Amino acid sequence: MRNESPTPQTANETEADFLHCMLAGLRRQPKSIPPKFFYDARGSHLFDLICATPEYYPTRTETAILERYGAQMAARIGASCRLIELGSGSASKTPLLLRHLADDAVYVPIDICAPHLLQSTARLQALFPQMAMQPLCADYTQLSAQDMQSDAAQRPVIFFPGSTIGNYAPQEAVQLLRDVAQWVGHEGGLLLGVDCKKSPALLNAAYNDAAGHTAAFNLNLLARMQRELGAQLDPEGFFHYAFYNASLGRIEMHLVSRCRQSIRLGNESFAFEEGETLHTENSYKYAAHEFGQLARSAGWHLKTTWSDAQGLFNVHYLSLSATEPRHLLPFGTP
Repeated sequence: MRNESPTPQTANETEADFLHCMLAGLRRQPKSIPPKFFYDARGSHLFDLICATPEYYPTRTETAILERYGAQMAARIGASCRLIELGSGSASKTPLLLRHLADDAVYVPIDICAPHLLQSTARLQALFPQMAMQPLCADYTQLSAQDMQSDAAQRPVIFFPGSTIGNYAPQEAVQLLRDVAQWVGHEGGLLLGVDCKKSPALLNAAYNDAAGHTAAFNLNLLARMQRELGAQLDPEGFFHYAFYNASLGRIEMHLVSRCRQSIRLGNESFAFEEGETLHTENSYKYAAHEFGQLARSAGWHLKTTWSDAQGLFNVHYLSLSATEPRHLLPFGTP
């Protein structure tokens, strides 16, 4: 079947967005920048390494849930759907769902990193040659309902694995869920992964792996600023710091300045005191009832939850219709 690819974001548009967001974040007090810029080619590779570490439980746990319940999920969302994956990355878990979809289903992966997107799409197309695939290189947070309009007959379903929803503050997450509701319309669906609250020791270990891949992933943002934006800075002058903030229910990642120094970007200079941080990422954790409440405030209704035996991770199916019955299917339920 023919592949159709919407117009991707240009290199100039990507660089302009990167520069704008970096300047805005460095001007902010406290300094903070959005995590979407982690994912250049090197950052995407480092994230794949993180997912394979023994400490980072989310990937293998969600994979096990998809492996066990993929057929149920496909039946719930419709085997002939138009599956739109946000931040598809390497799409390593996606085949566990695609293998249960019909040949007339359409897969639309969206990712900000063009090389990663094209490589993963080519791999999936080889695995599912009869399925139409429409890769879109874009920042999904910048897309509108008009951008996502399609004349396809298939029911649109958003696929958002990996607990990326946790990277957004609760109010931001609500806005994103409202936006994607506009994309898919009243008949659409949403299938997404959400990391659960758990032992702080387990959470802290997951974001401070012994191999140092998470530290390299965080610090790579500085190298990218140097390479792509011409920033004047010393990457060795910062170190990775991640911890679980129990009061806010989130992991925080920071780059901490080792000394008094500055970052020069464009025509501006940004001073850092020793110990001052650049806040690079949050990862909020939600109990199932907490996420259900958040989703309802965005107009979504929680219908089905699949989980693992330890209650580490949930995959939720949501609908904009309140009329479907709600089911709770824990890991191990036949």
